Amino acid sequence: MKKLVLLGALALSVLSLPTFADDKPVKIGIEAAYPPFASKAPDGSIVGFDYDIGNALCEEMKVKCVWVEQEFDGLIPALKVRKIDAILSSMSITEDRKKSVDFTNKYYNTPARLVMKAGTQVSEGLAELKGKNIGVQRGSIHERFAREVLAPLGAEIKPYGSQNEIYLDVAAGRLDGTVADATLLDDGFLKTDAGKGFAFVGPAFTDVKYFGDGVGIAVRKGDALKDKINTAITAIRENGKYKQIQDKYFAFDIYGK
Repeated sequence: MKKLVLLGALALSVLSLPTFADDKPVKIGIEAAYPPFASKAPDGSIVGFDYDIGNALCEEMKVKCVWVEQEFDGLIPALKVRKIDAILSSMSITEDRKKSVDFTNKYYNTPARLVMKAGTQVSEGLAELKGKNIGVQRGSIHERFAREVLAPLGAEIKPYGSQNEIYLDVAAGRLDGTVADATLLDDGFLKTDAGKGFAFVGPAFTDVKYFGDGVGIAVRKGDALKDKINTAITAIRENGKYKQIQDKYFAFDIYGK
C-alpha cells in the first residue's frame, strides 16, 4: 500500500512539473530589427537590450535558450503552433493580445511618440496630422492606435513590414512621419545620420487601451513557463543584473513605475 501511495505521489509530481525540463531548450522568438532592443551586429549575431535580458533570464532559470528570428507580425502565430516557446521582442501587454497569449510581468515600459521633420508643430489634439502619411509597423499596437485615433483625424496610415523600412521612407520624404516606441525611435532613427533633421513632435502616447501595461514576454495560454520567467524577472531586478544590462543601453530607468 505504501508503494502504491509513493508511486501515486511520484506520478502527481511529474504531472505538476513545469512544461520545460532543464535539459530541453526554450525557443525564444525575436525580431532583430530594432536597436537598441534587438539588432544584428556586423558578424550576424543578435545584440541588444531584449537579447541580453533574455539571456540573463535563461541563466537565472538554468535553462538553455535558443533564439529564433521571426518578423514581428508572425511571432504570435509561431508561438501558437509551437515553433517557439516564448516571445521576447518588445511586445506590449494589451488586452487584445491577452486573448491569444499569456504575458509575464513587464520587463520595461516606455511611451509611444510621433517623429516628423524637426520644427513640425503638432498640438495635443493632433489636428495637424490631417492629410499626413504616417508609417506604422504592421501588426503592432502602434498600427491599431494609428488606425483608430490618427486615421479619423485625417491621417493616412501606411503599414510596413518593419520599422527599418519606415525609417528609409521617412528619411526619403515618402512618409511625413511615424509613430512607435519612443526609445526605439530615439536610438534606431533620431540618433542616426538618417534621422538628422527629424524630431519628436506632439504629445507622448500612454493610453492603456492601446499601449497596455508595459512590455512583457508572451507564452502560450496556461504555460507554466510564465511563472518561471516571472520569478527570474524578480530575481534579476533584485540581484542587480537588470540594472547592469539597462545601464549598458540607457541613461534612465527604462523599467518605469
